Amino acid sequence: MSTSFSNCMYDVIGVGIGPFNLGLAALTEEGSEVKALFFEQKPHFEWHGGLLIEETTLQVPFFADVVTMANPKSKFSFINYLHEHERLYKFYFLERFHIPRREYNHYCKWVSEQLASCHFGKKVTAIQWQTNIAEESSLEEELDNRNGYFKVEIEDVETKEIRYYYALNLAIGIGSAPYLPNSMSDHSKEDLFHSAEFLRNRDRLRQADSITVVGSGQSAAEVFLELVKEQHLYHYQLDWFTRSKGFFPMEYSKLGLEHFSPDYIDYFYQLSQEKKDEQLPKQDLLYKGISPTTIADIYDALYEYSVGGDTPPVRLLAKTEITNVKEISQGKSRNYQLHCRQWEQEKTFTHESEVIVAATGYQHPIPKFLSDLHSLIECDEKGRYSVQENYQLTLTQDISNKIFIQNGEMHTHGVAAPDLGMGAYRNSIIINQLANRDVYPVTKRNVFQQFGVT
Repeated sequence: MSTSFSNCMYDVIGVGIGPFNLGLAALTEEGSEVKALFFEQKPHFEWHGGLLIEETTLQVPFFADVVTMANPKSKFSFINYLHEHERLYKFYFLERFHIPRREYNHYCKWVSEQLASCHFGKKVTAIQWQTNIAEESSLEEELDNRNGYFKVEIEDVETKEIRYYYALNLAIGIGSAPYLPNSMSDHSKEDLFHSAEFLRNRDRLRQADSITVVGSGQSAAEVFLELVKEQHLYHYQLDWFTRSKGFFPMEYSKLGLEHFSPDYIDYFYQLSQEKKDEQLPKQDLLYKGISPTTIADIYDALYEYSVGGDTPPVRLLAKTEITNVKEISQGKSRNYQLHCRQWEQEKTFTHESEVIVAATGYQHPIPKFLSDLHSLIECDEKGRYSVQENYQLTLTQDISNKIFIQNGEMHTHGVAAPDLGMGAYRNSIIINQLANRDVYPVTKRNVFQQFGVT
């Protein structure tokens, strides 16, 4: 295994290339003098590949591409993507504000292939904060009176070659990780898997006698809809259990959508952390509900199957939580026994299923490659990042180097943190700090309503 060192000091190194760091790369390369580099361990750009189901759409308008809300003149806009692919008239006649999810993924891949700063198949394995450069003394002058820099260890996924890069700042954009509750995490991933792996397990699902979808929100609904549409072909029993109060639509009124704005972020950030933690669970329908279109499609499919008195083996059960999952054997076959509780009735029951698809959400764990920086990064009493208003992590030492976070700040900045439409806004703030000037001006008044009293 060979090792080599970079001979350049970068202004920022981005870890992970999802939509947010991709936008940071595009806006940086096109509009600033900031020297940036981005690494992603996947071989190419892929956004939630296991859920790129046909006919599913983004839940935000196409303006939520990686650049438009900061620079609508950018060559990396979705409109220019359509132009470059000779699809402008097709999109014009489509007359939709919400684009297919598969097309959004293809658009982002198109952007990534044009950016020299984006490197795929490169895994960040460790990051250290240092104050002098032993490998490349010629880089000392690039520190520019700074009191330190970050040394980033990169492993080539294919060749296993190790290479070191240096940066004055970091942008962490690794996104979220699929979450399985403890009752499900110890079982075989062949028959019990997260909804993020849905498409990769399509063949297994088609062979099952019974399938249970567990969870709420858009992912659970999309998985359930796909399974309903194929049920008449594969004849499996299909159940959907959700702990939520019902199969309710996401809040999508125009004034409700204004919560996904810089104005609401400013308001929410000023609240006490205690108040923030109290409010977030009450806002779940702003970001966890089901799109009305998906609900309608599910109902229409069930109605169609009921024509002529048919009763397909389908059950939808809300207000039901899974307290435990046990593996049971039946000869050569293996099933799962779910211990369930209908919390409103306070009744318990058991349910058996051959396959379980868990749409149980995502978490933002602190990655292993930051382990050498634990003493530098300040966390709150719940182990979450302490994030400043400008998306910079609070550090335990007074240094000029910054670590920015992408979509890891919902607990401090509110429900807009994971929203694609806020990516360009957050990146504008980050780039302006890196460049020490207003590369992308940020407007202060963006919505009609006022959040709180001043």
